[in-house]
Amino acid sequence: MSRTSSIASLRTLAAGVAILALGGCASFSKDGGLDAVSAMTAERTGQDLRLPGAGAGTVQAELDRLLEGPVSADGAVRAALLNNRGLRASLAGLGVAEADLVQAGRMANPGFGFSRLSGAGETEIERSVIFDLVGLLTIPLRREIEGRRFESAKLVAATQAVRLAADTRRAWFNAVAAGQSARYAEQVREAAAASSELARRMARVGNLSALDQAREQAFAAEAATQLARARHDATAAREQLARLMGVWGAHAAFTLPDRLPDLPAAPREAANMESLAMRQRLDIRLAKLDAESTARALGLTKATGFVNVLEAGYVNSSKSGSPREDGYEIELSLPIFDWGGARVAKAQATYMQTVHRAADAATVARSQVREAYSAYRTSYDVARSYRDDIVPLRKKISEESLLRYNGMLVSVFELLADARAQIAGVNAAIGAQRDYWLAETDLQAAVSGSGASPAPRTATAAAAAAPAH
Repeated sequence: MSRTSSIASLRTLAAGVAILALGGCASFSKDGGLDAVSAMTAERTGQDLRLPGAGAGTVQAELDRLLEGPVSADGAVRAALLNNRGLRASLAGLGVAEADLVQAGRMANPGFGFSRLSGAGETEIERSVIFDLVGLLTIPLRREIEGRRFESAKLVAATQAVRLAADTRRAWFNAVAAGQSARYAEQVREAAAASSELARRMARVGNLSALDQAREQAFAAEAATQLARARHDATAAREQLARLMGVWGAHAAFTLPDRLPDLPAAPREAANMESLAMRQRLDIRLAKLDAESTARALGLTKATGFVNVLEAGYVNSSKSGSPREDGYEIELSLPIFDWGGARVAKAQATYMQTVHRAADAATVARSQVREAYSAYRTSYDVARSYRDDIVPLRKKISEESLLRYNGMLVSVFELLADARAQIAGVNAAIGAQRDYWLAETDLQAAVSGSGASPAPRTATAAAAAAPAH
């Protein structure tokens, strides 16, 4: 090959390399994937995502406004999505995935070789520039694979945002119910203290036995301890909510409503919830995308299993007293010891893992929806029974006891016992109402959210202050 034809061939090769490299070159997006994550979050929670940046002052002003008055459930969710640092750390993973996508669209840097040999009065110098041709030819496929991984990162970030919203909503209901129960526990303690004081006075004048006086004193002591526990539970629930909202300092002094929201007029129906979950569940979408990405990666592994190193480049050599020589160099890895079969087998096994995981995710999701709806409907029926039957009956019993006490038909201790039973019924009603709203949140998560396991139910502390006699 003549020097002129070699140079022409190398120029053609260099031009083709440049065209392919420029065509496969990728750049960073303006939003870094946040807009897609925000859209998926808003579809499932009604709240979008924003990160402090150029509009940091606007975000801070919105947070201040949310925490001015009593914080609603939606306000708590909004504050968490704006201010939770753990969520911000998760969203930073979008930048890592996008950087991998951009890197996959760029050709690897060429290698430069230089050698110099001298002896017997002669000096030989050789220079070479090597390009990775396999890496260049597989840029489109690698970009597609990394693009799917970037989409997976968006789904993971949206899943974490939706899960944070559900956890914050649960924490809000727990905190409001705990505060409401603590106030009722205060009423129990006051009633018990009055009963104990009355028993002490009556025992002093001989109108009450020592046994009855001891019973009233024991109840008063138990009511005081239950009040302390109820106050701690209210503090713990409030701090859990504060952690999820990411507030501290002056912002931690936020206030909450005095009572839980009322029950809806009718419960939701179970129609099409399973099919809706199959379309909206983020974990199912992530499992399907993972299987698709693994399938494409399997194609790449098969394509490069035999020829996984192929490099070509320009070489020139010069010797003392001789004209410079130009040419090209090709480096090919010979499949003598490794034919790529192990890599292909590993990719196939990995693909089957993702397929089975996707099928398992769908089965689990359907079961979670059925279980969540059962808990939702049961909690609604129980809360409605307390609201419509048990609490009104307790109130009626207390009113009838008061009438009989005024007519001197029952003793003051029977009147106090009925009043304590009424307060215990109200505490149980608070717990049932709280459980309904927690079950409603769990059902929403099972249908269109992350499908995370619901938080364990905790008994209303003040309900334990009900008298045992």
